[in-house]
Amino acid sequence: MTPAVAHSPLDHPASLAEALRDPACYPHPAGDVRVVETHISWVFLAGSYAYKVKKPVRLDFLDFSTLEARRRYCLEEVRLNRRTAPGLYVEVVPIVGTTGRPSVGGTGTAIEYAVRMRRFPQQDLLSRRADAGVLEPAAVDAMAAAVARMHAEADVVREGSFGTPALVRAQALDNFATLERLDPALCDRHLERWTRLEHAALVETFAARRREGFVREGHGDLHLGNVVMFAGAPVPFDCIEFDARLRMIDVMSDVAFACMDLHSRGQPRLAARFLNAWLEHTGDYGGLRVLRFYEVYRAMVRAKVAAIRARQEGIGADDRADAEEIFRRHVALAKRLVLRRSPGLVLMHGLSGSGKTTVAQELVESLGAVRLRSDIERKRLHGLAPLARSASAPGGGIYEPGATRETYGRLALLARETLAAGYRTVVDATFLHRAQRDAFRRLARAMRVPFAIVACVAPEAVLRARLAGRSGDASEADVAVLDLQLAAREELAADELGRVVVADATHRDAAEEASLLALAKILDRRG
Repeated sequence: MTPAVAHSPLDHPASLAEALRDPACYPHPAGDVRVVETHISWVFLAGSYAYKVKKPVRLDFLDFSTLEARRRYCLEEVRLNRRTAPGLYVEVVPIVGTTGRPSVGGTGTAIEYAVRMRRFPQQDLLSRRADAGVLEPAAVDAMAAAVARMHAEADVVREGSFGTPALVRAQALDNFATLERLDPALCDRHLERWTRLEHAALVETFAARRREGFVREGHGDLHLGNVVMFAGAPVPFDCIEFDARLRMIDVMSDVAFACMDLHSRGQPRLAARFLNAWLEHTGDYGGLRVLRFYEVYRAMVRAKVAAIRARQEGIGADDRADAEEIFRRHVALAKRLVLRRSPGLVLMHGLSGSGKTTVAQELVESLGAVRLRSDIERKRLHGLAPLARSASAPGGGIYEPGATRETYGRLALLARETLAAGYRTVVDATFLHRAQRDAFRRLARAMRVPFAIVACVAPEAVLRARLAGRSGDASEADVAVLDLQLAAREELAADELGRVVVADATHRDAAEEASLLALAKILDRRG
């Protein structure tokens, strides 16, 4: 039986929240009920379930002031979050009875509604793992795959004002307007001016990305506190339900939130890893042009939310201090993010099995770089997934000379794009032929960026052993391919050696620090 709906606002929300701490309110064993509070909701952790109750608040960006609105948005929250977290979201349940003696899931007139979810240990939130220093790279890779899958399956948005340059600008500037209303001293004029100027420079890019289908019904609130390890995999949950304009966005805005949050938690290496894994899944390297704008926007979103929380009535002194610290931290991060990067171009060089991809991953995380992998882009050109087998003979199929020239051409186009966006770029390919290396050296010269080659070396016996045991990698190179490479390679010439750093795959730990230092010196030169 569907309970009747009371349309009047909740008179005493704090009293209801206090009453819901009583285990007797729940239709199942609840144990010691714990409460997690944000600026817009309470979450009651009761036994095997969590109940999320929306606060009866009206803010600049949402209106939960009526019971009907809260019921509607509870239903919308369950519908939307079942896209990524069907195992977490159970149903919407009424809360009946009185403010002082509520009953969750009972019959009668509803005085409130709650989203019922399956409870999980709080330490399984990726935010908790990152803060404790135990967030594993494999989990970050899996998160990137989950987000890429979410974006691939999301509806493309081309109607209305969603994702238009005008709305992007309005949403970004709203952060500063809200802070101005809270307290003019909170509003950073330098960041506001940068936001206006950067948006003006990117307005055509925003419009083009919308036309090209990159505005989709995404998540909208993709920080690490909204991703949990559940059933052995990272699961995004708690997407924006209360305003479609905050959810129907450029996919890079979602990615920027996750990257920004990793940076804010002191995890720049994992931020670079997440970004590169997502890019390799999606191929959306063009989105790098707008990434920095969205990272600053997301940092200011978090600052705004923290400032609102710090000024809510009834907040305790410790919670207020925490919110104020979060505000300061995110404003400081936004100021760092607006600083211009120094792009540079790095080519990996070496035979198959020499450790190029492993070294390139280390460079990506150490330098905050973007990696372009020939193995992945070659397969993307031929409509294959990264780990798919092409059944090509050595030197044939998707590896025949024409296909290889096309692959290197694709890598050059992408490198031009990533460098123009301001990113250090690592191109992970064999580069065994002088003409291939020269083409990228000319690109670096034309774009006036530093250029370096990282030459990966290992004894032939080691290469053969590695290739014989290789599995689960995008590369299809085997011992037969190595034989072809040994016969056809063109050694680095004397005029190339001044920009070469050698990485010995058999002594990586001993040589890694020196190699990175030598590479950094090269990249600090101007093109």
